[in-house]
Amino acid sequence: MTLSLPDRITHVLLDLDGTLTDSAPGIIGSLRSGFASAGFDVPSDEVLRTFVGPPLGASLARIGLSDADAAATIAAYRRDFEVRGMFDNSVFPGIPEALAELREAGVTLLVATAKPERYARQIVEHFGLDGHLAGGLDGVHGATDYAAGEAQGKEVVVERAVAHAVALGADVGQVVMVGDREHDVHAAAHNDVPTVGVTWGYASPGELEAAGAVAVATTPDELRKLLTS
Repeated sequence: MTLSLPDRITHVLLDLDGTLTDSAPGIIGSLRSGFASAGFDVPSDEVLRTFVGPPLGASLARIGLSDADAAATIAAYRRDFEVRGMFDNSVFPGIPEALAELREAGVTLLVATAKPERYARQIVEHFGLDGHLAGGLDGVHGATDYAAGEAQGKEVVVERAVAHAVALGADVGQVVMVGDREHDVHAAAHNDVPTVGVTWGYASPGELEAAGAVAVATTPDELRKLLTS
């Protein structure tokens, strides 16, 4: 099935890390702490940067950690992240303005992130982004807490967010995902939802196009125009 941008977009599912916020500094710092505290060699920052966005369990499995080693790393990462890393983070310039303009244009906004929902809601509230979302913090959909050997696919999160959009009156054919990594595109496509990719996040060059993004925005204002044209 080939997806395309709907003629009229009524509901938009927004990724969090790399799309709304520049969360890499805090996540990478807490990952460094997590690996070191668990007694493992710390991967390079280049490798750690690839962890930003996808489910953490999947990234740890990808570099070869066993379930037990991943569990120790996740526990140590969480301890640092909850104290320090979560808010070593910032909203990308132009995002609040773009969200406000989308709302004024009648677009309903929800968040769909692979980050654990309890963290995502704290971050969204901390940066005052909840005011742009349908139902405030109820509009934030995230993963259940990840565990070693478990990588809750983002497909599940997108499925819940789409169901919420439908409950709010959406036709699935008018829902669009916005994200910065290939797993956003694949998860949305799994739910028959097209994705507009954004280049200010953490994707490698060509990643979004190769994954099947139906369009790519280079600035928040360009994103707003794509979603309201």
